[in-house]
Amino acid sequence: MAHAEGTGKRRWLAGDHHVHSVYSARYEADSEHPERVPDPVIGGDSSHTILQNAQMARSFGLDWMVTTDHGGPRHSALNHDHAWPDVEAARKAVPDLVLFYGMEFDVPGGEHASLILPTDASERATLRDIESRFGKREAFPADPSRNTKPNMLEALRYMAGLPVPPVLIANHPSRTATGYGEWGLHTPAEYQAWQEAAPNVVIGMEGAPGHQAARPEAGKDKAHGSRGLYGGFPTMGGFDQMVARLGGAWDALLGKGLHWTVTANSDSHGHWREGGADFWPGEYSRTWVLAAPNASDILDGLRKGRVFVATGNLIDRLDVTAAVGQADSRSAAMGETLDVGGGDKVTVTIRFRPARTPNGARPKLDHVDLIVGGASGVEEDGNRSTRIVRRFTARDFRPDGDSLVVSHQLKVSEAITYLRVRGTNTEQGEPEPDIAGEDPWSDLWFYSNPIYLSGT
Repeated sequence: MAHAEGTGKRRWLAGDHHVHSVYSARYEADSEHPERVPDPVIGGDSSHTILQNAQMARSFGLDWMVTTDHGGPRHSALNHDHAWPDVEAARKAVPDLVLFYGMEFDVPGGEHASLILPTDASERATLRDIESRFGKREAFPADPSRNTKPNMLEALRYMAGLPVPPVLIANHPSRTATGYGEWGLHTPAEYQAWQEAAPNVVIGMEGAPGHQAARPEAGKDKAHGSRGLYGGFPTMGGFDQMVARLGGAWDALLGKGLHWTVTANSDSHGHWREGGADFWPGEYSRTWVLAAPNASDILDGLRKGRVFVATGNLIDRLDVTAAVGQADSRSAAMGETLDVGGGDKVTVTIRFRPARTPNGARPKLDHVDLIVGGASGVEEDGNRSTRIVRRFTARDFRPDGDSLVVSHQLKVSEAITYLRVRGTNTEQGEPEPDIAGEDPWSDLWFYSNPIYLSGT
């Protein structure tokens, strides 16, 4: 069964780490007895069952998925007593989907993060333990002392000390920002502190948030009519500005030496055909992990950055390699580190497979960018060293079987410490701020995660 440990060669596996079910409950206080713990209203924030999510994820070609319900007063018991048996049942009913147990962690002093538990005998108890100790909405009566940024660092240190640590990914990083270059509840420096507190737990952030099917309607505010439900500053090509802005927050973190991975997901609550703002898991956004088809290697791939993301099925394979020497005697792929010396020539090869299965109209890739950056010019939330060293267009694409290939040779004498790749079906030189009501299928992007260079 796929959710159990298995063997097999590593291949690109598509997944979604942010999916809600009926256990994302709503809580209503008892006006006559306010001292009583509110009863959870099952289905209050999503009408989809865990099994339905798993079935739809598989129907849209996903290989793995995480069930991530957010909390409320004593929600840890709801997860433990009710969500967990449904996860077990869904694993049996959809055996060819690797189904992780987790939650959308209610971050003390902030918003949310996807918490993914390793699949082992302790996962049920471990999630209850983490949520009951640290979830900011768990306590009743509400306890303001739980909702602090130092308490989040304490939670992360606790997670890092577990026998088998979980994985944590920051969700919708700058959704609370009110302008370009502003960060709202979470700054790049805070994310750096998270990873320093728990380097084997905190792996990165959502690059492309969910809610990509949101559209303006009468009675909706700006946020609920915009892609990602970003009502302050919009997404850019469907991606958070922390990622989409060249030389921005992501590049600042990379320039400081962090291994910081970006992901994509649905944040599925309610499907757009049901009046919601979301696509089904795998219908629009996918996080691709190079892994064997078992839970532990998928988590290993996430931790180590063997990851790329794509929207609208723009591509379904991406291999980026950097090699030194004519015989490629030293090479590295996404998530890996290549040792280089000053004056070395590095050949970067980008191999990608255009979508074979159309989503509506089959998307056509317009261009691919090779981006490099370093430690010079790094500011708190920006990196002036980041630049595009080569833009490839259709005339550069070389066919190789069912894939297309481009390559570029660069010298590493300018203190380059990482390289990454992005591509789009648009003619935009840089991702532009999204307009409420735009068709998300016409504005598609993919992003690789970095290859890191050392010795420069």
